Order: sequence, then C-alpha cells, then structure tokens
Amino acid sequence: MASGLSDASSNLSFAVRFRPVGPWRFGPDSGARDRVDLIYHSDAFFSAVCSAMSQLGLAEEWLQATATAASAPVVRFSSFFPFAGDTLLVVPPRGLWPPPESTKTRYKGAHFVPLSVIEALLADKAIDEDRWTVDGESECLVPSNPGRGPFRVALRSSAGVDRLSNAAVEIHSTACLEFARGSGLWTIVQFSDEDAKARWQAPVRSALLLLADSGLGGERSRGWGRSEAPEWQPWAPPQSAAAEQAHWLLSLYTPAENDAVDWKRGNYATVVRTGRIESSARWGEPKQSTTMIAEGSVLLASSELRGAASNVAPEGFPHPVYRAGFAVTISIPWRTAA
Repeated sequence: MASGLSDASSNLSFAVRFRPVGPWRFGPDSGARDRVDLIYHSDAFFSAVCSAMSQLGLAEEWLQATATAASAPVVRFSSFFPFAGDTLLVVPPRGLWPPPESTKTRYKGAHFVPLSVIEALLADKAIDEDRWTVDGESECLVPSNPGRGPFRVALRSSAGVDRLSNAAVEIHSTACLEFARGSGLWTIVQFSDEDAKARWQAPVRSALLLLADSGLGGERSRGWGRSEAPEWQPWAPPQSAAAEQAHWLLSLYTPAENDAVDWKRGNYATVVRTGRIESSARWGEPKQSTTMIAEGSVLLASSELRGAASNVAPEGFPHPVYRAGFAVTISIPWRTAA
C-alpha cells in the first residue's frame, strides 16, 4: 500500500491529482516576483474553492457547512504536494526526517519525500541509498534513475506598456513552476461522513473542475495555474498499530477550541500566513495575519484534531473572510527525540 491508494468505494478520503498544462505560481511570503513558493497551502486552496462555490451559487451553504459549522467541517483539504508518475510525495513528519546523513545523499535537502519512503522509515527499514537522490531545484527525493524532479523553477519575462505613451515599457520577470511530463500536484479531499460525501462530493468535483479551467495560484490572467481535469482516486493513508499515536499534519492547522493538543510534546513548526482579499466588495485589501501550525508537524492529542477557520477580514470589511486551518492528518507512531 505504498501509494496510499485504495479501491474501497465507500472511502471518505480521495487523492486528487492536477496535471498542469502550463506554469503555476505560488507567491512567497516576501511577495518578491522573482521568487516562488514550492507548496500551495491548504488555506489558499480553501479560499479558491470558496470562490468557485460562489460562482456555482453555493457560497452561503458551503460556508455554513465548513467555516462556521459548530461540528467538524464537512470537507477538508490538504495542501498541494508534487507527484511524478505513480509516486506521491509529501512534506515528511518532523523528527522522522531527515534520517542520519550518508556519504551519498544529503537528505536534509529534501523538502518533499515519497510516501513509500516514509512508510519504510516508520517500519524501521533503512533507505536504499543507491535507489534515491535529492533533486536540488525541486527539493524532492527522487529515484536515482533518471534523477530529475517533478518540476523546475523558471523565470518568465513580460512587459508592461503605458497605454498613454507606448515608449514607456517596464520589463519584469516572474518566477514560476514548470512541470515535467507525467508530473503535477496532488491534494487530499476528506469528507466528514457518508452524508457529507453524498451531499458535497459532486459540488466539490465541480468546483475543482472550474478551478482547473480558470487556474490556481498567481498570474491566472496570463493563463497560469491551469490543469487537465482533476483525477480522483480513493485514498487510504498508511495504518499504524503503535501504542501511542501522533498526528502528522498534511495541511496548515489552527487549533479548535476543543482540540486537546499536548503542546509540551510533539514536534511542530509555525508559519505566519498573510495575503490579500479577492472580493468584489473591496479587492486587494490585506488579510489579517495568522500564525498556523505548518505541514509536516507532528502533534499529540487525546482525540482526532478538528481545526478551525478564522475570520481574517480587516476591521470594517463588508463580510467575513475565512482562513481555513482544518486538520488533515495521518496517524503515525509517536517517537521521542533521540
């Protein structure tokens, strides 16, 4: 089960693949045009789905079922991770990665690691150093043959022309991700129960198809961020029978009020999320910043993590703007630091 995929039709989780048909861009925290983030975070994806649901006439019902629901959200999304062929990569769990350095491979240079490698490490199996190498540009652990990552960072130039004076031309470059053939990005879509799946699977599929056509991330007006129709497959995460389980995060996470996280243990990192609002009410205003728990963090809690959505609209904004911090996790054995 190294791929994490299952044929169980009743599964509530799906791995959804996007095969890009051009460049994609995820703006870095600095906002620099010549830089690009290598990950499309779950909060940004949730915002994009909310926009698509609005176009489908489902915005109010969708927000009631997710962002403002008193119970667990009906649907959760992980962040986007790369894939190459049949190999799914993820941000590895903190504390498990990197393994001890070898004379052949600088493991700490890999930000994305195949699920099969993570499963082997969780089973206390050694990595075959002759089989894997780190692709420095994509920061992915990839097979030694051919040794190429699923994407490359590129700079594309464009020119802004002053419409009042054609002599005034401003040339600038923008960083983007360009994907290899057979590669792309994948995410996990989880439904809370069978009723949620029955009600929301079709609308979510429609929303994702709309986003594949219109684009995700930055520079969508240039045709960036588009993909072929998303490919859905049932998803079954690796299973663990360890006595003490930990929660390995595959999404950004904001703790819900009743999430009983043991913050004195675990192995986690935080990230500050900002961004600008895309709303016909007032376009481009900055969102309030939020400190969130990063992907790859490993948390200990007495029950399943829920997560929460926070209203990040600036004071006086005409409507709420939600940043989703719902937890998408895999249970793994808890191991204390050596």
